[in-house]
Amino acid sequence: MGALEELREQLGVLPQEALAQALITAREVVRHRPWNPNPGPQTDAYFSLADVLLFGGQAGGGKSMLTLGIGINEAARGIIFRRELTQTDGLEADGKSVIGKGASFNGTDHEWTWAGGKSLKLGAMQGLEDWISHAGRERDYMAFDEAGEFLEAQVASIGAWLRARPGNRTRMVLASNPPRGSDGMWLLTWFAPWLDPGFPERAAPGELRWACYLKDDKVADAQKMEWVKGPGIYVFSGQQYTAKSYTFIPASLEDNLYRNTPEYKAQLQSLPEPLRSQLLYGDWQAGLKDGADQTIPGSWARAAIERWNKTDGPPEGIPMCSIGVDCSGGGDDPMVMAPRYDGWYPRLVKVPGAEIPRERGGSFAAGRLLMERRDGALPVVDMGGGYGGPMYEHLIANDIECHAYKGAEATTRRSSDKRLGFVNVRSAAYWGFREALDPDQPGGSPIFLPPDQRLVAGLTAPRFEVTPRGIKVEAKSKREGNVKGVVERLGFSPDEADAVVQAWWAGPKETNSALAWADRKIARGMRGMVPRVITGRQHARR
Repeated sequence: MGALEELREQLGVLPQEALAQALITAREVVRHRPWNPNPGPQTDAYFSLADVLLFGGQAGGGKSMLTLGIGINEAARGIIFRRELTQTDGLEADGKSVIGKGASFNGTDHEWTWAGGKSLKLGAMQGLEDWISHAGRERDYMAFDEAGEFLEAQVASIGAWLRARPGNRTRMVLASNPPRGSDGMWLLTWFAPWLDPGFPERAAPGELRWACYLKDDKVADAQKMEWVKGPGIYVFSGQQYTAKSYTFIPASLEDNLYRNTPEYKAQLQSLPEPLRSQLLYGDWQAGLKDGADQTIPGSWARAAIERWNKTDGPPEGIPMCSIGVDCSGGGDDPMVMAPRYDGWYPRLVKVPGAEIPRERGGSFAAGRLLMERRDGALPVVDMGGGYGGPMYEHLIANDIECHAYKGAEATTRRSSDKRLGFVNVRSAAYWGFREALDPDQPGGSPIFLPPDQRLVAGLTAPRFEVTPRGIKVEAKSKREGNVKGVVERLGFSPDEADAVVQAWWAGPKETNSALAWADRKIARGMRGMVPRVITGRQHARR
């Protein structure tokens, strides 16, 4: 039941005199409030008691005005974010029309200030680490307009400064249409009780649910939502967490009296899919559909993880074949290693950049690789960026065979049907991994991937195009071209995806080594035991 329905029920039992007085009081409150929400979902969202609110769905549902209205009416120190500062011009214009001369606006800081010290700022976080520039100033209200365009790490990190004086309320509002790319898929996890069709106990719109946001011990560098019974303090892995309340309130075009016009609806109806379903109907599942130019479909990557979850370890009789290595020069980016047992990948090994000594990074990285290496696996070292060179040279100097992976180099490889070539090694490697993930190939896909949010995001982010020179997969970074690359769109470097793809690019596979692996096992005195080789949906016997 929404706030309006509850209010009507409560008012319906009042005596006439009390009802008349309530109406007078309500008119007085509304008259002195700079902004008032539309009847319906916008009012329900305005009065919601949730600590974290997701409001939106369809385009034109009044999302941006809600973020402004709460900031103007309720916040003591508020901020509204867009991914890029140039996108705040509409918020600025609408805010000025509502506030008028009630507050002064600083055009340099993009901030309104009221006489009593109250403030409301417009900000942006384009890069992954841009939240740092907003850290240090406590705010009781934070809103993210078009939240699906932000990265989870940005929202979660700046949320540490969502604070208020004792007894005062804090709130976070995420106003969004369904996310159009992998950047915003975290919304489906944060609000799974409302948006995930497979969630065991679905929640009704506006219903409060409580959760703790904590580190995922099973997935490196990942967080997870732990849904709990109600408010309070909970202990996970020896740490105390205070549960926060979450809710989702859907908004539709019909709810917005100011935007629901035939012209605007016709504009939405003319959009291509899946954008049409996302904006016109507020279909949150439409965002899970893959784009026509997406190199690796998300459903294929997720299926590989589902297969992995049903296994207990590397397949019997299969040695470690290769280790893809995305190197690091220290700093924020980790060194990522992806061991491969034919098509089965264990959890990725991530060495924090801060642990890599700059003065002897090559020997250190080579040593860490040898700690993970088994069965003479072939190291596949990324030579891009200059970080892999010292490691590669150190391995070669110690008579360890390894493969120098140079993504920008030309290649003679062709697609599996032999029809198309590739612009460079990177394109061929990613396309080859796409072909390996294809569930419709004979026997199904042989790939088993460990659960890792950054891995999935990195694999599914690159786009491709067919050029006169062959298939061209989107550049990793704008440094490799004149347009934005995967790093700029994701907000982080897809090191996990690169390491996994590199491991598949070189080294033995079942298609060329199965008999040798079987002979090797027999030679070890294991005659009579039948080794198993991954060939697809099930383990084939040789």
